Amino acid sequence: MSIKLTVFLIVGIVLGFYLDIAPHIPFIAIIVLFPVLYYANKRQARNGVPFFELTTLLITISLGVLVVGLSLSNHLGSHYSHHNFTQDQLWQMKVREVLKPNPYTQRYVVEVEGLEQEKATGKLLLSLPVDSTKKSFKIDDELFVLSKAEIIQPPLNPHQFNYKDYLGKQGIFHQIRTDHESIIVQETSPSTLIGLASNFREHLIAKLKEHPFGADELAVIQALLLGQRDDISESTYNNYANAGAIHILAVSGLHVGILLFIFQFLLSPLERFPKGKTLKLVGVVVLLWAYAFVAGLSPSIVRAVTMFSFMAYALYLNRPTNAFNIIALSMWFILLIKPLFLFQVGFQMSYAAVFAIVWIYPKLQRFWFPEHTIVRKTWQLLSVSLAAQLGVLPISLFYFHQFPALFFVSNLLIIPFLGLILGLGILAMALALLNQLPIFLVVSYNWVIQTMNSIVGWVARQEQFVIKDIPFDDVQLVLGYAIIISLVVFLSQPKLKPTLILCNAIIAFQTWGIWNQIQLRQKEALVLVHRSRNSILLHQLGNALHIYAQDSVNVGRIAQDYLVAERIKSIDNTQLKNNYSIGQKKLYIIDSLGIYPIERNQDFVLFTQSPKINLERFLDSVRPKMVLADGNNYPSYVSRWKRTCAQKEIPFHHTGEKGAYYFND
Repeated sequence: MSIKLTVFLIVGIVLGFYLDIAPHIPFIAIIVLFPVLYYANKRQARNGVPFFELTTLLITISLGVLVVGLSLSNHLGSHYSHHNFTQDQLWQMKVREVLKPNPYTQRYVVEVEGLEQEKATGKLLLSLPVDSTKKSFKIDDELFVLSKAEIIQPPLNPHQFNYKDYLGKQGIFHQIRTDHESIIVQETSPSTLIGLASNFREHLIAKLKEHPFGADELAVIQALLLGQRDDISESTYNNYANAGAIHILAVSGLHVGILLFIFQFLLSPLERFPKGKTLKLVGVVVLLWAYAFVAGLSPSIVRAVTMFSFMAYALYLNRPTNAFNIIALSMWFILLIKPLFLFQVGFQMSYAAVFAIVWIYPKLQRFWFPEHTIVRKTWQLLSVSLAAQLGVLPISLFYFHQFPALFFVSNLLIIPFLGLILGLGILAMALALLNQLPIFLVVSYNWVIQTMNSIVGWVARQEQFVIKDIPFDDVQLVLGYAIIISLVVFLSQPKLKPTLILCNAIIAFQTWGIWNQIQLRQKEALVLVHRSRNSILLHQLGNALHIYAQDSVNVGRIAQDYLVAERIKSIDNTQLKNNYSIGQKKLYIIDSLGIYPIERNQDFVLFTQSPKINLERFLDSVRPKMVLADGNNYPSYVSRWKRTCAQKEIPFHHTGEKGAYYFND
């Protein structure tokens, strides 16, 4: 039953989020349905329509809609969006999360507590310029900010990462961009448990930095044990990603699962005492949550520890058949408290991997159970890795568009020793806190991490086994899981019905791919994209992409993102010209030389490289039907052009404000 309740809670969360249903509607529905539930329980017949079960599922769906509405809080009367926030006003806010900085900006997730001395709620993104002379804020810092909030803009170019959508799925819809001079930090502010955990983690990291660990090794230690990945170099991170071992750098279900079995082993002597099994369960859960506190109580850690606390209870019951129900119950509990976790990639991959391991791993063991101990242990590790990879494969392809074919090699070389690595790391952290960390342990542990990095680096260098830029859309995501599930069922029970289901899933997957290819061959698009200090036109003809750019080197990931999403097979670069024909229409490009077109009545005129021209005279002379400006212009020029075009009632499109322009629309 817990699986059904979890599924319908997820349905409610999805409906509530995408339909943007106000929380009072599901609340009223729950109030109305409870008497119906009571009546159905009293009058439920043994045979006939299961009114009690149907009412329970409707209440669960309504509960999902309710909790996601409360989590988003944008329909609540106290939400800041119901106040006037478009002008500079005084905000009172509390720092809830410190995000990884980039070279130019430090960002924080803040919770609004007041606006112009009135109570307000909601979450915002606070962006500040990086300033080495200013101290960074910490979790629980209370700030008074004089500024205005602005809507988070969608991506400017096609198929780029949608940061607006990503933040929206965390309940963040606006941001404040200001400087340190506009912020006053309250001297004293009440601490929360998360703030205390974060401060403790920073203290622990400072203690580790007092010892002679290597820079790369210490960065990996911080990620491996404490979930802090800010100091990992880009090359190290890419090595782990290409080797299929990126999960090692995030404190997730893998780490907590290993710690669960370590704690189970360490506390096993308690079973000799009366009520020993219960004491052991309590001790394991307490140790897991103590580790979560040490690691900063980040969302991913809390999620993993919650899940494995339920798994510890399942081990306590010693009923393997209840594993699915226990996992589903943990998911139900987490989503009830934090419904927006459902939209996070880490949550999706964690539960997909755990469900796959619990379901597929025993089947693989029954398929082949070697008698030789070493072969059997190797097969067990490979089975766990294969099951987990099958569980997350469609999600991984959908979000990251790559597949590290040697994932089993890196896992086989590292996972058997990960328990030892984690155990040594926890010992090193404990001794560092007590100022008793011996140098031989520092050197030894540094060598262990260095060796692990070297192994991962070697695997990552086998580039021929890293398949990148794989097109994979949401329909393929669903059909991919249909194939995996039906394949496992077929291999377990090779009967007619599972065979037909598997064949239909494969046919549907292939049909969707063929349909995409047919649509692709008929497609033609010309897009003016946004790029600072460059002018770029993307011309798609079927599965070929022609890039017209002033600087073919300064293209960034624009073309690559477009190539993957549109399933492009070939690509070429050409120097940008001044004249283009778009069907029956014409595009003229004016660069820094400011040369006017010979013909009047141009359909499109693109300004680039900030040409110094009298726009009013130009518009009267050339009479364009539309004026475009890309990212290769001074902002002051663009603002002046926009005002002039508005006066002349000529449409104006700036890619830095409205995003890429599609000429075919």
